[in-house]
Amino acid sequence: MIKAVLMDWNGVVIDDEQVQCEAYREVMKPYGIDLTDEDYYARMGMNDRVFVRSVFEAAGKEISEDEIDSVAGAKTARWRESVQQSVPLFEGVENFIKKTATELDLGIVSMAKREEIELVLDLTGLGPYFSVVLTAEDIHTYKPDPTCYREGFRQIDLARVAKGGLPMVHEDCLVIEDSPAGVKAGKAADLPVLGVANTVSADELRAAGADAVAKRLDDWMPESLRRVFN
Repeated sequence: MIKAVLMDWNGVVIDDEQVQCEAYREVMKPYGIDLTDEDYYARMGMNDRVFVRSVFEAAGKEISEDEIDSVAGAKTARWRESVQQSVPLFEGVENFIKKTATELDLGIVSMAKREEIELVLDLTGLGPYFSVVLTAEDIHTYKPDPTCYREGFRQIDLARVAKGGLPMVHEDCLVIEDSPAGVKAGKAADLPVLGVANTVSADELRAAGADAVAKRLDDWMPESLRRVFN
């Protein structure tokens, strides 16, 4: 029975993939790189440093570690300007989080920077609903590597036990993902996965291994999660 949920961040909670893409496009132009949407979405699941290095390598351009930090930092600054004006949460996701947290433990597992996640949690007041937040600073691999979800499961299980709950088995912890790389990471960690078709098609999520696919999270509540994944 589902007792906990680990949610990806970008593309699941916050509708900012295009904001991220546009920010990267702006900061990479001075380096002679014309980042396309295809370039961006082909690298979903990477953290910022890996993303920047991958784009530069594909363009045949050298980049130092300091320059990687500079590009990633400039991207975050532009992203922050946009998000502070209007936080682009997916429709219904705030309701999903608040209702689900009344019955299940919630965690975030993302390759995004901690400062980006914490900014949105602070702006929306959603921070207290999550007992675990894993970010790019905590995990040094990237999806589809399952390390992030293995560690997410370990931490949320410990958090439950600390509150007096019984230890979980893997089937008790659901992953929610929007990308094929994320779905593969969750499945490789031996966790059930609900795909949400915010970024790619339902067929792509199923092909990656999603056990079920949602059009929007507001349609899913604790009872329906337990019914489908029991």
